[in-house]
Amino acid sequence: MGRYVIRRLLQMIPVFIGTTFLIFFMVYALGDPVTAMFGDRAPDPATAAQIRRDLNLDKPLWQQYVLYMGNIFTGDFGQAFNGQPVLDLMRSAWPITVRLALLAVLFEMIIGVTLGVISGLRRGRAVDTGVLFATLVVISIPTFVTGYVLQYLLGVKWGWVTPAVSSGAPWDELILPAVVLALVSLAYTTRLTRTSVAENARADYVRTAVAKGLPRRRITVRHLLRNSLIPVVTFVGIDIGNLMGGAIVTERIFNIQGVGYQLWQGVLRQNAPTVVGFVTVLVIVYLLANLVVDVLYAVLDPRIRYA
Repeated sequence: MGRYVIRRLLQMIPVFIGTTFLIFFMVYALGDPVTAMFGDRAPDPATAAQIRRDLNLDKPLWQQYVLYMGNIFTGDFGQAFNGQPVLDLMRSAWPITVRLALLAVLFEMIIGVTLGVISGLRRGRAVDTGVLFATLVVISIPTFVTGYVLQYLLGVKWGWVTPAVSSGAPWDELILPAVVLALVSLAYTTRLTRTSVAENARADYVRTAVAKGLPRRRITVRHLLRNSLIPVVTFVGIDIGNLMGGAIVTERIFNIQGVGYQLWQGVLRQNAPTVVGFVTVLVIVYLLANLVVDVLYAVLDPRIRYA
């Protein structure tokens, strides 16, 4: 297991370099950060040239990338165009988005797996049909529609929750945004769990456990669910990065100033250092999530062994 983890960590290095270089290339090569910095006003040529020298924009793109990555490993993500360090923006945005994503993953796992197990054990019955229909409806409705409808009903009309999240983003105010963020993923988790449970319920090891007279609850929890969760863990592990990077719509609806908000502002204002810095961290999150998923395979299924 130890050698496998080390090998996976080494494999992550070229993936990280290739991904971040593509991001850097698309942001810096396809636009002029200096022109975006001045907006509609054309900068003085001498001033623009000096800024390009200060930001190393006068060097070849590969040298810019090497210098940028060298600064990142020292904790310097550069400065946004308003003069604020990108690292300060990360300190304020990432804790909020991490809290939002954790709540969304909890809803996704607890509700999605529970509904999936119930539906899988009652395949073809009324409960199974109802769960499949409900998840199909959730998947069909765009997130911005669900967000605005729930915000209006629960926050504005009925007053059960605050319609907008305050700047501090406490846990209780993030419950409704987390539900909105997790709904589509929850539906996919439910359907994936349902299919996996229904398939494993007909496996030989389950029939053997039933023939041995083991309690039904023990068979479901210790044998059936453990093996059925392998594809679910794969999906959820990848979905963690999607929840953090794909929260732009949800954060815009509920005025949450997290990672999605900062990325939106960075793209809108063509703020290249902000976009590249946040996306670089998102790449690291994706890679670590995939590593954790691979390691969890051996925990969930004893038949899996790594050399």
